[in-house]
Amino acid sequence: MILSRPRAAVSWSGGKDSCLAFEKTRAQFDVVCALTMINEDGTRSRSHGLRPEVLEAQTRAAGLEWMQRRCSWAEYEDAFVDALQEAARRGVTHLVCGDIIYPEHKAWVERQCSNAGLTAVEPLWGRSTLDLYQEFLALGAVARMVSLDSRKLGPEWLFRQLDRECLSEFSRLGIDPCGENGEYHTLVTDSPAFATPVCVTPGERVLSSSYWAIDVLIAPPRPAPR
Repeated sequence: MILSRPRAAVSWSGGKDSCLAFEKTRAQFDVVCALTMINEDGTRSRSHGLRPEVLEAQTRAAGLEWMQRRCSWAEYEDAFVDALQEAARRGVTHLVCGDIIYPEHKAWVERQCSNAGLTAVEPLWGRSTLDLYQEFLALGAVARMVSLDSRKLGPEWLFRQLDRECLSEFSRLGIDPCGENGEYHTLVTDSPAFATPVCVTPGERVLSSSYWAIDVLIAPPRPAPR
């Protein structure tokens, strides 16, 4: 007798935490879509400032339908619940999230899921951020830094790939391994669930409101050999 798995969506920032949460739950759930909140004009994600085409390439590589909602920060909560309600109409019963240490955000997610008739799933919650960082690397997943707190890290860290060497430097600089104090955010370009890696290239670097960010672009296709 084959039992069907519950259908789930994943709250998708494009970074390592949401990806690790997805990887840790995809055997337990039939994860069918990824939800990302986008700014009003549809040009950047709300959480990591990523271009929509980059996020779409990620979710396509992971075999997920990409759901997005455009909103201002004032409209964020209503737009989030609206997306969850749409997912529920498609048979989704759970939302996978990548929260680790902040109880107020976990409570917010649980409340919004309840409002939409879904159950929040938090596979990373309460885990050591050092253990989670190492677990991400052990998967063979690849992530690059796309935004940084300029008070903690310099622009030379932008687009750097996470590896074990970063950990020793983080320890020296007082950086949380997973950047849970806002020190850095990432973009995942490969993971076991990805059919193919997402090929990206670094663009312009910008300093705004004490944060460095890099404009990540989809890499142009390589010319066919003659």
